[in-house]
Amino acid sequence: MANPENLANSLLPQVNHNPDVLSCLANLSNDEVFTPPNVANAMLDMLPRELFSNPDAKFLDPVCKSGVFLREITKRLMQGLEKNFPDKQERLDHILHNQVYGIAITELTSLLSRRTLYCAKYPNCPYSISKFDNITGNIRYKAIQHTWKNGRCIFCGASQSQYEREEGLETHAYEFIHIDNPQEIFGDMKFDVIIGNPPYQLSDGGYGISAMPIYDNFIIKAISINPKYITMIVPARWFAGGKGLDEFRKAMLHDNRIREIHDYPEAFECFPGVQIKGGVCYFLWDSNHAGDCKVITHKNGKVGKPLKRPLLENGCDTFIRYNEAIGILHKIKKFDENSFENLVSARQPFGLPTNFHGSKTGEIKIYENSGISYIDLKDIKKNKPIINKYKIFLPRAGSGSDAFPHQIIGKPILGEPFTACSETYIYIGPFKNKNQTINVISYVSTKFFRFIAMLKKVTQSTTRSIYTLVPIQDFSKPWTDAELYAKYNLSQEEIDFIESMIKPMDLSPETDTEPQNA
Repeated sequence: MANPENLANSLLPQVNHNPDVLSCLANLSNDEVFTPPNVANAMLDMLPRELFSNPDAKFLDPVCKSGVFLREITKRLMQGLEKNFPDKQERLDHILHNQVYGIAITELTSLLSRRTLYCAKYPNCPYSISKFDNITGNIRYKAIQHTWKNGRCIFCGASQSQYEREEGLETHAYEFIHIDNPQEIFGDMKFDVIIGNPPYQLSDGGYGISAMPIYDNFIIKAISINPKYITMIVPARWFAGGKGLDEFRKAMLHDNRIREIHDYPEAFECFPGVQIKGGVCYFLWDSNHAGDCKVITHKNGKVGKPLKRPLLENGCDTFIRYNEAIGILHKIKKFDENSFENLVSARQPFGLPTNFHGSKTGEIKIYENSGISYIDLKDIKKNKPIINKYKIFLPRAGSGSDAFPHQIIGKPILGEPFTACSETYIYIGPFKNKNQTINVISYVSTKFFRFIAMLKKVTQSTTRSIYTLVPIQDFSKPWTDAELYAKYNLSQEEIDFIESMIKPMDLSPETDTEPQNA
């Protein structure tokens, strides 16, 4: 076995050392990213310090990739248990055999995680810093299969057509969420802490890059085990959106055991070089906590001021990620105005799909993916009464979502009578006349309007639901930001925050494009 003095010392913090190799690993993909050591430690900092002085505390990473969480936990335990076990090798053996456990997501990551924690791929070999009598130690990997029913896995919802593969190929059937009781993996063990960075999504066999989230399954399973603490880092789109996440979001936002959330609206600030739409967050779930959550935003390299607040504001069904927005929302709600959402259409408002292409001539002018085309009225199946009214078209794909300041929505287009759109757009309206429509455009283009819409927008898509919190106005007149700030009595600090988040909108006229096909 390798020299225990030198190897045990490697698990203790060093003043001068070479760059950490775990901070230099290339990610497996945008969906399965390695956690940088500094992020792992920030997550561990949320846990009570006394845990790391408890020789009976047990830690589980159910989604091991690099082994960084188990390594950093072991470092802290090596310090915290020094009085309990003065001998370094005895202390290390106790920790590695009795306190830290992992379930790897692939065979490759099991080898990597063991190499990180035990300094050897196989902890029964002479090079391991703590000798086990088996080749896995406490980091397990078992290749298992999905359980199919009606074309879907009953545990994770994976598509049978996508993931039913022959033996030897990766199935993405992660063990932690594919058995009823994961505690049985380690002999029905009770864990104090479950920590990790789960896989984010699976292709669901839909059109193009259609994918469904999977990280929610890991959180739900971890909660079902009822440890003392859970901390995981996941995409933040569950705050207000995400495919199939409605029930998960509802459960999370009504769970007052979530004690702390750290939010990164730009994922690359947490995972350098990685783009994850809507950003990422990590949280602490505390089984003994019952109350408000401490929310901290990390943006532009700065840590925002913490605020303890409910996960759900009155009248909201989504999480408001920015602390600075809470006071603004409270001021707006005092006016008890109707929601702008009532003026916004659903997807595919006229029954024309995204890939629709019209003709060069026709009764109705269509705004579509390739520009402008035409169609006859008889060929439109939905919302025919809207067609001869004034309205506004907005691109369904938002704008400026990757960097601050944001634009949030695309440029509004004045929709005159006898116009419609494909699924590429949604419409706002209808309105009585052109002047009223132009007044609405003035409101839509304000930073105020787009800021409030941003609070529910965590992905590029701008469906009608993002306008739920936006108050409706009197559209007999145009609106400016100055008027809206004054109406809602916003402080200069609140105004400055809105101005810092939203870029001005260029309202130069749109240029019609000739249809691309006859």
